[in-house]
Amino acid sequence: MTIATSPTTGASALRWLWLTLVVLVLDLGTKFLADTLLTYADPVPLLPVFDLTLLYNTGAAFSFLASHDGWQRWLFVAIAVGMSLFLLHWMWRTPRAQKALGVGLALVLGGALGNLFDRTVHGYVVDFISLHWGGYYFPAFNIADSAITLGTLLLLLDMFRPGTGSSKD
Repeated sequence: MTIATSPTTGASALRWLWLTLVVLVLDLGTKFLADTLLTYADPVPLLPVFDLTLLYNTGAAFSFLASHDGWQRWLFVAIAVGMSLFLLHWMWRTPRAQKALGVGLALVLGGALGNLFDRTVHGYVVDFISLHWGGYYFPAFNIADSAITLGTLLLLLDMFRPGTGSSKD
């Protein structure tokens, strides 16, 4: 995962920002629809293992710190702003040839901005995707969380891929 400076970095390397915008629009749009069309905590079964269930998460991943009295909101906002600026800078410095890295950064940035918007405007993150098997439920999540997870996987794959840092992409 080498970050190199070359003639192919900089403004032209920000070509992945369109993907960040797509993630952001899809995330905010689906959260708006979920918040408008679903009743809080009332599952709408779509498949035997998949429901739409509107939930509000005042914590971080897996509702971490959700039971606290509100200070965590601004901590998570500050972390998200700092991380978003870091990701944007990293994307700026990423050579165009490192496509997996650029796409991964764009996905993580889009997801971070989507959840940042929710946390800043609402004080919580809107979750609505519920996966379960039998009586076991995975914590509810949203499009932003999915983009962050997929982007992180791409970053990890890029990090461990032989030849990373070369222009053989």
